[in-house]
Amino acid sequence: MRDIVLLGLNHKTAPVDVRECIAFTADETDRALVMLRDNPTIGESVLFSTCNRIELLMAVDERDAAVTIAKQFIAEFKKVPLAQFENSLYQYVGDEAVRHTLQVAASLDSMVVGEPQILGQMKEAYRKATVEKTSGVILNKLLHRTFFVAKKVRTETGIGDHAVSISYAAIELGKKIFGDLEGKRVMLIGAGEMAELAVEHLIRNRAGTITVANRTFSRGVELANRFRGKAIKFEEIIDCINDVDIVISSTGANDYVLRKNQVKAAMKSRRNRSLFFIDIAVPRDIDPDINRINNAYVYDIDDLKGIVDENIEDRNREALKAQRIIDEAVIGFRKWFDTLKVVPTIVSLRGKVESMARQELEKTLVSLSHLSESDKRTIERMTGALVNKILHEPTDYLKKDGCRGNKSVALDITRKLFKLEENH
Repeated sequence: MRDIVLLGLNHKTAPVDVRECIAFTADETDRALVMLRDNPTIGESVLFSTCNRIELLMAVDERDAAVTIAKQFIAEFKKVPLAQFENSLYQYVGDEAVRHTLQVAASLDSMVVGEPQILGQMKEAYRKATVEKTSGVILNKLLHRTFFVAKKVRTETGIGDHAVSISYAAIELGKKIFGDLEGKRVMLIGAGEMAELAVEHLIRNRAGTITVANRTFSRGVELANRFRGKAIKFEEIIDCINDVDIVISSTGANDYVLRKNQVKAAMKSRRNRSLFFIDIAVPRDIDPDINRINNAYVYDIDDLKGIVDENIEDRNREALKAQRIIDEAVIGFRKWFDTLKVVPTIVSLRGKVESMARQELEKTLVSLSHLSESDKRTIERMTGALVNKILHEPTDYLKKDGCRGNKSVALDITRKLFKLEENH
């Protein structure tokens, strides 16, 4: 009977320089899967590689031999001495490998609990494995179950509900202020990574026109074009403030980009329509005294950090609910996995055929009420003999040499042919 084995390292066990050495690109993953498929010790495999984790999920006949070969394979493929990363590796077997896979997909093992990207990355890794035909009966079932459970965790818990990044928190704050960001016009001051993340969240919330102001105009144009916004020069910020509802600032400036007197003058031409400033820069971009102007509201990174810290606590509470869903899924998968053992399958097969034969025999004997008890017993013996003869060769095949190799495939097909897995 095959074992499920997971070998990997992640942000908790390996520093970034080790992860960088071991990470597989998309092309390398394709090549690695082909090589793993051709290795007889590794029956099934799925290779998952991101900036924070590299994991090889396997279904194998000889656990210890497969782990040794897998370690050596990674070292040789990546041209990195095994000693450089072996101490960072973790290894899970059986139920623990299943539990870990479910936790990763549900984002319970991520650097930021509840982040949504991990599931898509796992689905892509599985797609590659199916294309290269390295995933079989066992890993197919496990990963289909994994994706179902990850979705269930998303819908039945609040694990992804609350902002846990500063950029996301900025947008959530905007939503609290306006109730809805649809159609709201936004100015981004600065075009760095924080600004990009903010734009992605804004687009998801169907914000209106996005104006980008950056000291390097070409970079502002690039970001604006990517998100169908418009770029302006830094000197145009005050003139354009008339046309926006929210200003999000994240430059690397050493001094304020916007001061109280500039905004006060701009507010007159706005006829005192509310204007919200969300300052995610350190040091701050927005003069906090702007808060003293009527209908002008400034939130800085400390305000946002308070939101993030609260939300991390909320997510951790939701993670406990998610863990319960995962524990139930591990038990369910174990029940299915145990059916791939020969004896339960043969018992189920015999039970099903004997039950069908008994039902038909009873119906037949009702219509043959004129038969003597001796004749009825003869028909019963004949029915039992037929059942034994019908089941002899399939049973022999499952128990002996006819099922040599990947026994799980034959067992899985048997259960499907005779519909033995309805309760699993």
